[in-house]
Amino acid sequence: MSTQISIQDAANMLGVSTQRVRELCRDNKIDAKKVGNSWVLSQESVERYGLKTAHTVACDHSSKQRPPLPGKPVALSFFSGAMGLDLGIEKAGFQIRLACEFDKYCRQTIALNRPDTALLGDILEYSADDVLETAGLCRDDDIDVIIGGPPCQAFSTAGKRQGFNDARGNVFLKYIDVALDIRPKFIVIENVRGLLSCPMEHRPHNRRGEGFPGLHKDELKGGALNFVLSLLESAGYGVSFNLYNSANFGTPQIRERVILICSRDGDAPPFLEPTHAEHGAHGLPPWKTFQSCVAGIREHHHLNFPEKRLKYYRLLEPGQNWKALPDELQREAMGKSYFSGGGKTGFLRRLGWDKPSPTLVTHPAMPATDLAHPVEDRPLSIEEYKRIQQFPDAWELAGPLVQQYKQIGNAVPIGLGFAVGRLLRKMLSGDNIVSIPDFSYSRYRNTSHNEWKTQFEARIQSHAHGLQGSFELV
Repeated sequence: MSTQISIQDAANMLGVSTQRVRELCRDNKIDAKKVGNSWVLSQESVERYGLKTAHTVACDHSSKQRPPLPGKPVALSFFSGAMGLDLGIEKAGFQIRLACEFDKYCRQTIALNRPDTALLGDILEYSADDVLETAGLCRDDDIDVIIGGPPCQAFSTAGKRQGFNDARGNVFLKYIDVALDIRPKFIVIENVRGLLSCPMEHRPHNRRGEGFPGLHKDELKGGALNFVLSLLESAGYGVSFNLYNSANFGTPQIRERVILICSRDGDAPPFLEPTHAEHGAHGLPPWKTFQSCVAGIREHHHLNFPEKRLKYYRLLEPGQNWKALPDELQREAMGKSYFSGGGKTGFLRRLGWDKPSPTLVTHPAMPATDLAHPVEDRPLSIEEYKRIQQFPDAWELAGPLVQQYKQIGNAVPIGLGFAVGRLLRKMLSGDNIVSIPDFSYSRYRNTSHNEWKTQFEARIQSHAHGLQGSFELV
């Protein structure tokens, strides 16, 4: 039974006025009952409201009082976000003993949904011993897996591509340091496609070419990943990686991410096992569609498009974008962007019912990355975001709506996380792992570790300035 507290106690906990707490009680935002002329409130309900609205802070806490679950392999999670990768790993049978996350709203979300999971903040502030102690573990414990998706903006194909010279790149190296200090059986690293081609050091273009020395390997495209591989392999880990489209693993979304699987035994692990394929290739079920995942949602919370965009959306059918507008309206609708390069397929984009969703973004109503409902004149709702990323409907998200979109938009699809966890469980138990020759894991070629290493070595030898044919669209 929850502890009962007063209006004043609740006001002190939330940092709001007593009048505001009374309003929350009357609006049933907090579990409370009237006793005479006074309100009596559920402390647990007040705490949950505080976490969800970020009125209270999700503090670091340990799992010392929660013993490891027998028979369940142990996972430690870093850069946990809204816990998409964690939920997939958990679904495969692992116990998540610790989450480490810096973002305020993600921390609140973790505390709301997994209050018994140990929680830490900025990875830069902790040593491997701090991590183990907080997780209720010690050096003698043989940890099964450490998982994490270090911030990917530094390696994104958009922006300055500063790699490890970006402050966010530094936490990537800290993650590697902590993981290698703990030495689990497996290390998992998830990141964006840009990691495959991002240099570790960037040389300005006006200091290249004739009269300047050739690029050294850290300055070549792919230099950042090469450095990461050298750290892992020098520590005795065998590493495999590929660029995986999450639609091939049962997610109703075309979302491509690089996943490195690192094994302490020194052997390169197999690739993930696909469960679906485009058009049902290889005898697998076809990709899941947007329509298949959003049925039955009763209530939608969403942002809104401005009226100047809505007038164009009313002319578009499911699966269409600005290119389907009458010729005389295309330039008007696009403005200056009409003259920019690229396909511009994210402008005025309605999703199709019969295809997977495009990659979810952190804001579904930005002009260049619109994600509009197939027939309704609105962006996708947060409930649809959760379904596309395969989060449970009951998964609570903290913070205002824009922060909720950001959390789910940045998450790893749970189906992709489950594929990682299932592979690891099979490797731990020695079960057979299915390999499908010539399977197209993504839209791009030459993205697996063997192909990538061959091309990077050729780049070193030739001091090439570009990727020369790598990562072509299939």
